[in-house]
Amino acid sequence: MKTSLGTFQEAFVEALYQRSPPGLQGLTEQAGFSVYRNTVLKGCTDALCDNFPSVERLVGTDWLRGAAAIHAQQTPPNDARLVLYGEDFADFLDAFEPARELPYLADVARLDRLWLEAYTAPQEPALQWSDLAGMTASDLAPCHLQPRASARWRWFDQQPIYSIWRYNRDALPLPEELPWHAEGALLVGHAEGVTWQALDVGGCAFLDACASGHDLDQASTLALRAQADLDFTVLLGSLLGAAVFQPLKLT
Repeated sequence: MKTSLGTFQEAFVEALYQRSPPGLQGLTEQAGFSVYRNTVLKGCTDALCDNFPSVERLVGTDWLRGAAAIHAQQTPPNDARLVLYGEDFADFLDAFEPARELPYLADVARLDRLWLEAYTAPQEPALQWSDLAGMTASDLAPCHLQPRASARWRWFDQQPIYSIWRYNRDALPLPEELPWHAEGALLVGHAEGVTWQALDVGGCAFLDACASGHDLDQASTLALRAQADLDFTVLLGSLLGAAVFQPLKLT
């Protein structure tokens, strides 16, 4: 059963985001409450701008602050750590009418979010090439390669989202002629920060399969099904070099 304190706290939060429940009118009409509400909303707006820098570079600070303020009122943070705020912001942009002119904006926001998740994920040891020394293909086939908690990847099947995101993340001008095709991205968090690189559809399919618990033989089959010309040796080397996987757990 909820305590009276818990009920009041929930009502207070609702009032902060301008969904005033009955019984708090006396509080919400005080000038001090309006100041506090504005301070909270500003903190949420600031956090969204900090958490989505590539989006900000595409649309400008004023546009993003306006969108962020609306999102903050509709979807308050569910964690006091505002560095984690914005898990639903890309979906919000998908439905946000002023963003219709930029059909790639929500997916760019998704990559900003993946960067944040990779950055804040716990650090784990990584599988190295040397760990596989002496193992044959038949030895590796039944092994399970589990992605580390700080690895994130995604395939965007309609637009060059990774290129748009990367140029804006690095504050570089977009090329005058950007090839308009599907792209994938891989982001991995390390103690030193987050690294990122392009990833083909076969690589994304392979990591999806690994994360779903498929062994190496099954995962490679699914990757080749997604991309028939995939060079699996090159892919595995790239993923190991990016420190994507946890060490093997041999039984």
